[in-house]
Amino acid sequence: MPPQANTILAALGQAAFVWDIATDAIVWTGQAAAIFKDIPPAALATGAGLSSLIEPQRAVRTEALAQALAQVTPLGGASYRIEYGVRASTKDPVLWIEESGCCLGAADGKPLRVQGIVRVNDERHVREEQLLKLSQHDPVTGALNRTSLLLALSEAIEETSRFRSSFVFMLIGIDHLARINDAFGFDVADEVIGEFARRIRLRLRGGDVLGRFSGNKFGLILKNCSVDDGNIAAERFLQGIRDEVIPTRSSPVSATASIGAVSAPRYARTVDETVNRAQEALEMAKRRRNGNSAMWRPNVERDAQRRVNIRVTDEIVTALNERRIVVAFEPVVHAGTREPAFYECLVRMQQEDGGVLLAPDVVPVAEKLGLIRLVDHRVLELVMAELVASPDVQLSLNISPDTTMDPDWWSSIESMMRAHPGVAERMIVEITETVAIQDIDDVRGFVTRIKNFGGRIAIDDFGAGYTSFRNLRKLGVDIVKIDGAFVHNIARSADDRAFVQTMIDLNRRLGIKTVAEWVQDDESADLLRDWGCDYIQGKLTGLAAPERPWLDEAASPRPATG
Repeated sequence: MPPQANTILAALGQAAFVWDIATDAIVWTGQAAAIFKDIPPAALATGAGLSSLIEPQRAVRTEALAQALAQVTPLGGASYRIEYGVRASTKDPVLWIEESGCCLGAADGKPLRVQGIVRVNDERHVREEQLLKLSQHDPVTGALNRTSLLLALSEAIEETSRFRSSFVFMLIGIDHLARINDAFGFDVADEVIGEFARRIRLRLRGGDVLGRFSGNKFGLILKNCSVDDGNIAAERFLQGIRDEVIPTRSSPVSATASIGAVSAPRYARTVDETVNRAQEALEMAKRRRNGNSAMWRPNVERDAQRRVNIRVTDEIVTALNERRIVVAFEPVVHAGTREPAFYECLVRMQQEDGGVLLAPDVVPVAEKLGLIRLVDHRVLELVMAELVASPDVQLSLNISPDTTMDPDWWSSIESMMRAHPGVAERMIVEITETVAIQDIDDVRGFVTRIKNFGGRIAIDDFGAGYTSFRNLRKLGVDIVKIDGAFVHNIARSADDRAFVQTMIDLNRRLGIKTVAEWVQDDESADLLRDWGCDYIQGKLTGLAAPERPWLDEAASPRPATG
């Protein structure tokens, strides 16, 4: 090759070659040594030698050249362009090469030689590796992201199942990360997360895998790890986290973590099962106390309860679809005359075998399983239908805490009120004291909306929580129902008498009507009447029943506002 051409190739960082197909010999220009660093010249002297250095697919060059050689004709050659990596041994870094050339043929059309140029193309592959790393890793911690973690978990399950080994999967949750966010800001919280990752990583063995599972949780795959080893490792991680405060740009932050773990494939054979059981163990650890760890183990009672939950969920949904969710009516009577003032509507579920489940059997399960919203919607429909059908009756209905903030429930009640003007004045919505003390401002908004419709609000089970009378006045409720636990024994308990009498007196001073629940005997009813209690309900005046007593003209209720 002319000296000027060599100079140009050198300036461009390229080397040229000619490969004789018949002899397999390759002749390079002088720049080849600078390009193929740390690779012996003898390894580049033949086509077979060069092919033996190629990664990741050794045949990539052979296949590309074969396609080009197949297109060679007596009138011209065929060009090609390929990329590949080369290295002399697995200990050396991969050198990425871009090769382009032309295959030439003899007069009879048979391939004769290949001539071309090569250059180093590491920049592109560095960028690709960076992009790949970003796609697989969490930017805050440098650990695997959730997708890559779950992929590694799937591979670990497959590997241990094949080789009959075991591993432990852990979820490490930072306790009260939201408080750190609120107190110091998200940038400080990110520093805390990053430091957690660093401290965990320092205590990992070779082959263990760390990933960020979610905002405040890390996932760990501890390979070749038994249950006992997992417990020891969990304590090691927790100790490393809690021993020192975390320095941040704002101020030192003290933080703890809790750990939930499961041994696989012994107790978990799929990714979902592994993650779910680690989550369960983490929740178990947090219930004990923050900064604790728990290992998932089989639990006969828990598994049996889950089967019950599944069955009951199906029963409730089926009952809703088949209109077997109904209400029973319990009279709330005037304390002085014992004539009905209004009726409390209590949910019932008719079973397929003819039996009936009461509210205590249905409501807690529906709340736990996330079905109470559907039940409350159905009860609202039933109560509204009764109010429309009976213009003189007044009814109350109970709603769950979640329903108070349910926009669909509000949409339903608003449309019903618009469709039936005047009905709202005969409806009382009961919320528990627990709901009332959760967020006074939110509950006050709920109370205001109900009262704007013309309805009234009652606080149910008052006395079981910690609502102050100042908050009671602030909420603007119309009726307070004193928890029956304080009422049913007033004839025999001086403490209960003092408590109930005080609540009645304070409610009267605030202009709030009072209902005493669980009234079982005349002596208790007379005491409540004498203390100024407005209404009573319970065994003495009649428990809930599916019949509609107001259909009897003599049982028509008097207004509850008097």
